[in-house]
Amino acid sequence: MKIKLWLGATGLLLCLLAHPVVAGQFEDAVAAYHRQDYQTAFKLTKPLAEQGYPAAEVNLGWMYSNGQGVPQDYAKAIDWFRKAAEQGNEDGQNNVGYMYDKGFGFRQNYAKAIEWYSKAAEQGNGNAQNNLGAIYAQGHGVPQDYVQAHVWFNLSAAGGNDTASKSRDLITKSMTPDQIAEAQRLAREWLAAHPKP
Repeated sequence: MKIKLWLGATGLLLCLLAHPVVAGQFEDAVAAYHRQDYQTAFKLTKPLAEQGYPAAEVNLGWMYSNGQGVPQDYAKAIDWFRKAAEQGNEDGQNNVGYMYDKGFGFRQNYAKAIEWYSKAAEQGNGNAQNNLGAIYAQGHGVPQDYVQAHVWFNLSAAGGNDTASKSRDLITKSMTPDQIAEAQRLAREWLAAHPKP
């Protein structure tokens, strides 16, 4: 149940690709972050975030969340995650959900966590799908529902999330064959309704 963090070159949005200077600055910021030069990463990321680029907003939120290059400040982290989330950015949505889920900067609120995780999960975000599966498996803010947990873990696992795969296998031990069949059917239906581009 981790926050989706620092987007690399594959995380660049189409709007960044249309602006080579911006794309180059973003890539430089990501490279600085990965070599743990957080002050340079912050200096390069902040102007892009202030211009409204969601990937930069998410990364800046992460830096504030962890105190990397800046003092830790959950309120600022949430503000940046929310800016990206409100533009439909699935990583921003997942991160806002995570902050509500864990009570970082907010009073813990599972209903809000589910709301934001669901937005990202519906877009196919594997981390949000895994987090939503955990919410249903644990019964946080909703009645415990192994079928729904299995669906979201299964979808996340199909995208390569090993944690989700292990969680799905673990809850399967507590499910009846009918429940497993129902969860698999629901996952197939979700995949048919959400074809990958």
